[in-house]
Amino acid sequence: MRIKNVVAIVPLALVAASCGGRPASSALSERPARAVSLADVGLDAAAMDRTAEACTDFYQFACGGWLAKTEIPADEARWSRSFSEIDKRNDEDLHAILEEASKGASSDPATKKLGDFYGACMDEPAIEKLGAAPIADLLKLTASVSDAASLVAVVAKLHRAGVGALFTLERSADFKDATRNIAQLDQGGIGLPDRDYYVNDDAKSVEIRAKYLAHVERMMTLAGLAPDAAKQAARDVMDLETDLAKHSKTRVERRDPKSLDNRLDRAGVKKEAAAFDWDAYFAGVGFPGIQAINVTSVPFVKHLGEISTTVKPEAMRSYLAWHVVRSMAGLLSKAFVDERFAMRQVLSGEKEQKPRWKRCVDATDGSMGELLAQAFVQKRFGGTAKAAAEEMVHEVAAAFEREVAKLDWMDEATRKKAIEKRGAMAYLIGYPSKWKSYDFPVERAAWVKSALAATEFEVQRELAKVGTKVDREEWLMTPPTVNAYYDPQKNHMVFPAGILQPPFYSVNASVAVNLGGMGMVVGHELTHGFDDEGSQFGADGNLENWWAPAVSDRFSAKTGCVADQYAAYEPLPGVKLNGKLTLGENLADGGGVMLAFDAYRAMRSSAPEVTVADGFTEDQQFFLSVGQTWCFKGREESIRMLAKVDPHSPPKFRVNGALSNLSAFADAFQCKPGSAMRRENACKVW
Repeated sequence: MRIKNVVAIVPLALVAASCGGRPASSALSERPARAVSLADVGLDAAAMDRTAEACTDFYQFACGGWLAKTEIPADEARWSRSFSEIDKRNDEDLHAILEEASKGASSDPATKKLGDFYGACMDEPAIEKLGAAPIADLLKLTASVSDAASLVAVVAKLHRAGVGALFTLERSADFKDATRNIAQLDQGGIGLPDRDYYVNDDAKSVEIRAKYLAHVERMMTLAGLAPDAAKQAARDVMDLETDLAKHSKTRVERRDPKSLDNRLDRAGVKKEAAAFDWDAYFAGVGFPGIQAINVTSVPFVKHLGEISTTVKPEAMRSYLAWHVVRSMAGLLSKAFVDERFAMRQVLSGEKEQKPRWKRCVDATDGSMGELLAQAFVQKRFGGTAKAAAEEMVHEVAAAFEREVAKLDWMDEATRKKAIEKRGAMAYLIGYPSKWKSYDFPVERAAWVKSALAATEFEVQRELAKVGTKVDREEWLMTPPTVNAYYDPQKNHMVFPAGILQPPFYSVNASVAVNLGGMGMVVGHELTHGFDDEGSQFGADGNLENWWAPAVSDRFSAKTGCVADQYAAYEPLPGVKLNGKLTLGENLADGGGVMLAFDAYRAMRSSAPEVTVADGFTEDQQFFLSVGQTWCFKGREESIRMLAKVDPHSPPKFRVNGALSNLSAFADAFQCKPGSAMRRENACKVW
């Protein structure tokens, strides 16, 4: 995975003694051994906690030293040994590139454009001088709403500007024909991270709602409303957003792609929400000819038609004005930025605002990412990284086919289709084969104007793809991004240059360590093609049922085991994970580490000798790499929020949850039956 040495010596006998049992015999263990340090293979001895029991809490064993000495930076909600550290390095590279570009010394138009955009963002005195003036026209627009017709006209113009009021319009592949782009109407229009914040009655949700209400009021005061008017506007916003939330699908419901597949087309949408003038709306966003439309939630769209005539114009004006302010606050003067951050603190627990340069790097990456990436790729993505990633993809793919051949719950017909789907998968590594262009004006002296031009350009570029053929080579992440993803409708995996760095991958690390890091990521993304969501898409990316009924039933039973396992985990006292929300990622973690281990073993099968790093076998090095890649700390507020909205489990459970189901881990550390890391009723799917 829309994704950053001090050596201590410990004899192998001590590792075995901490878990009990006799080391398992393997071909690797019978070869001559060469003694090296953990640092030599790419692991960090100081990150470990050797007082912990590997078979009781492997995450603590692998990461306890790092956890004890690491402080979360004040401007971060969470910090990891991999994603965050790499992201920090990448940001510094991008910062240097943009600082140089902003000097204006280059005659290259692309470099000048990057420098002007970043420079405009960094010009705090000019931004401070303007206050709320840059959004005055948008706020004036929202004040013109008086009836359903004017509402439609205003919403269309706001959507062109990237303001997500009421709902969202986007380009998406057709669920039934993944080669074609169609339009998609999706739920949206709320300011808190999830609909549950509005409908849950627990004390924390009630507290956050109260703070959000006060935040909206303060923001609207900054935007120019009198105190009483701002207070009423905040109440109107909360009422309408709560109404939208109640008519929105939950995150678990949205994990079922069949429920999102409702192609109504223009005529069907008009029928479901007749009071909303869809012809005028599509003309207003600049695409009057759009006909092919999917709707992710028919009841939500139906409700849009209702509220377009039932909500009082003054309340709708307050709501729309708020969403202009909310969307643009980060572009405005310090008072807006600080108030925006105050609400962010409530949700994430960050102690300090990110420095201006980081925010401007992020803004430039978000607006012209593939232009900025070109210099980054030249600097950071050379040598063997691409070839090594390709080799890992091939080895993990081969491991998948070996594992599928052994599954006792899959029949031959379904097995054949699974292998065909894997064979049809594509993988994109490093950076796109063709760079995007960014044909919008940038003015060094007009930051908000330039940022809005970038947003409107991207909205128009995306909607212009409706009705065209899907580009399977298109990227949804910029190359410096520290992440990876699998797209079920394109049936491809994407690994940006940003993630192909230590500790995920290093030319100096051993095969075991690289496969425990980057190999696990490759296996994770591949497994997404066969998790509870991805398994509903065929080799061609179309939503279809290619499973025999009996096989599907057995698969559901096995995935249910995983959902129940993770639902029992508590990242904070009294806060349990949602096993159904995190199911797909948990399946991908379990499958990913299993496939990566199999691939590592295959890659080392002909090695003339093995390495023993400070007493740890190569199998143990592999699992230590898995653990140390996911070392992580998070603030309580952030963990609480992620437990509600994030489909990923917290890293501790990603490590312990996946490895406790894997017999190879128990064998590597000689975990006794009944120990926490050797689950008696292990959940094994792929």
